[in-house]
Amino acid sequence: MEKLQNNLLAFSGGVDSTALFFYLLERNIPFDIAIVNYHTRKESDEEVDYAKELAQKYNKKIYIKDCLLEKFSEKEARKCRYKFFEEIMKKFNYNTLILAHQLNDRFEWFLMQFGKGAGLNELIAMDKTEERDFYKIYRPFYNISRDEILAYLNESGVKYFYDKSNDDIKFVRNLIRHRFSNEFITQFREGVKKSFEYLEKDKKLLFDKPINREKDLFYFEKSNPEIDIRIADKIIKKLGVLLTSKQREEILKTNFNCVIQGKIAVDNNEKYIYISPYIKTPMPKEFKEKMRKEKIPPKVRGYVFTFLK
Repeated sequence: MEKLQNNLLAFSGGVDSTALFFYLLERNIPFDIAIVNYHTRKESDEEVDYAKELAQKYNKKIYIKDCLLEKFSEKEARKCRYKFFEEIMKKFNYNTLILAHQLNDRFEWFLMQFGKGAGLNELIAMDKTEERDFYKIYRPFYNISRDEILAYLNESGVKYFYDKSNDDIKFVRNLIRHRFSNEFITQFREGVKKSFEYLEKDKKLLFDKPINREKDLFYFEKSNPEIDIRIADKIIKKLGVLLTSKQREEILKTNFNCVIQGKIAVDNNEKYIYISPYIKTPMPKEFKEKMRKEKIPPKVRGYVFTFLK
């Protein structure tokens, strides 16, 4: 395992993050912890107290966020959680966020996306490492099953909490977990691991093409529209917009020449596709002429003029 520095562990007190806490300790990997309290269960405060206890015992800094949502949903909870993590990462100069996603999580995601109708890029979304704007995500358990993690905890006699809301099948992820994925992983764990390895290799061959970047201006060489739209989707997500299926269709229909939600400019020339924040601003004729000669397409010129001139 690579030696990591300036790491923040996303901790909950549950099975996976508790096992990861001690897994990192055993390997002398330095880290501090961050925990979010949604106050949705009576055990929430106990989990925070447990996190404090571990932090004090093992000399770790701890960051705690009270996230009170008017109506709890997985999407809003995730948004609150990652906003908090990123604020901590930026404020205290952490460069790696360590997450406890494991093989069952990846398979659950696969089935959820498969049920919606998704392509390879969406089906295989949890990589072991992932680059974000100013930090990296690292998932040490991404190829370890929940059964293996539980065996490790039970053998070590480590205390952990179980969130009973994970049994509520009104949530799609829980439904998939209890009706399909857990039993499947238990019976076919090694085959699933091998299949993910093959799919990841295929994904890299298809989608890992060079993406050029200057601040928030991205551009990449054109290939096949079906591949290009997936790369564009990934870039636009970095810029803070999650594309809907209709917006993807719009980009394809306009041949990568449109503005999404009045926020994101997508444009192209004969060789490259360009993506940037959309800025509408007056530009002098000399600048427009320069952009024309350099073959920078019109919709991204406002961003180039404002931030890159």
